[in-house]
Amino acid sequence: MKKVRFGIIGAGAVSDYHHVPGIRMDRRAELVAACDPNAELLEKRRNDWKIDRLYTNYEDIAQDPQVDAVIIATPNDTHHPIALACIAGGKHIMAEKPLGLNAQQSIEMYQAARDKGVKHMTAFTYRFAPSMRYLKHLVKSGMLGQPRHFRSQRFLDWPETSWGWRQYKARAGAGDLFDMTIHRIDLAMDLVGPLSAICGAVAQFCPRDKTTDGKSCPPSEVDDWSALIGRFESGAVGVWEGSTVMKGYHHNGFGHEWAEVNGDEASAVYRLQEPNVILVGKTGETMRPLEVPKEYLVIEGSPRNPNEGVPSTVFRYDLVYELVSAIVEDRPALPGFDHGAQAQIVADAVLRSNETGEWVKLDLNVD
Repeated sequence: MKKVRFGIIGAGAVSDYHHVPGIRMDRRAELVAACDPNAELLEKRRNDWKIDRLYTNYEDIAQDPQVDAVIIATPNDTHHPIALACIAGGKHIMAEKPLGLNAQQSIEMYQAARDKGVKHMTAFTYRFAPSMRYLKHLVKSGMLGQPRHFRSQRFLDWPETSWGWRQYKARAGAGDLFDMTIHRIDLAMDLVGPLSAICGAVAQFCPRDKTTDGKSCPPSEVDDWSALIGRFESGAVGVWEGSTVMKGYHHNGFGHEWAEVNGDEASAVYRLQEPNVILVGKTGETMRPLEVPKEYLVIEGSPRNPNEGVPSTVFRYDLVYELVSAIVEDRPALPGFDHGAQAQIVADAVLRSNETGEWVKLDLNVD
């Protein structure tokens, strides 16, 4: 079988940490090219990744006939033009979140991929965590009863120095809301269904006007805390809170994550710190830890050995397996650009709510 030939656009740590290992372990895929404006970094990746096709201009990789699929892991403001160029070049595509600087860009990306007929995927990593996959099974199978409530916390204890491009609206769009909370918006809708209305707020506590080596830089323009309350079309409700400056929540760099669904019969909890263990409790009981069943430790067919590596890291490799499977099997990849666009519609609504102090009704139609 002909292998799916990948090009990576954005040769930084996210690609090296998440995506390259995923490509390497899938025998149906191979990494053949990389693109980054930093020529020095590209030369490093030539040796690190054992590739020869190197580009500093994304238009060139978009038109390379030796590349079948691309992964976009670049600053947020570049996702939209890069994706449209690669879609026009007929490339299947996975992009990091948020898809664009706003919902309109994300919708355009989805519609372009849909109309071109290429496979498209949003890198909502935490959908692939074993306990999250099992939590979805518990919800969809009715084992929790009727879902009533979703709760999410994502707390990180990060330095209060400069975030680089991530702290400027023109490049990032928003801070914690677009970087972290948007993942949990997607998780909630995947578990409980579409949201119908939202209210929320963002705040900034850190000026981030110093670099890590003490040099002055323009201060941050984005949030480092976000919170929202939502109503689902089903009648369920949800609350989310995220922050990058929660002291004492380091957890070996992974931070604290808690995502919970409360049904009318039972509750269940996913935690990033222990992604292979779920907390479950029925009415009248106290929630207790249970090992995630073997069949939920990896997505079906994945060659990844769930007993190898750091549990909070290795499930991320399954994203590439899902995209390759969608290409080989000629089916939609999940989560698609449509899911990324819907999550960004909600995140944009949080910013509007923060400005107006009012609830925002949601229209999640992206077609």
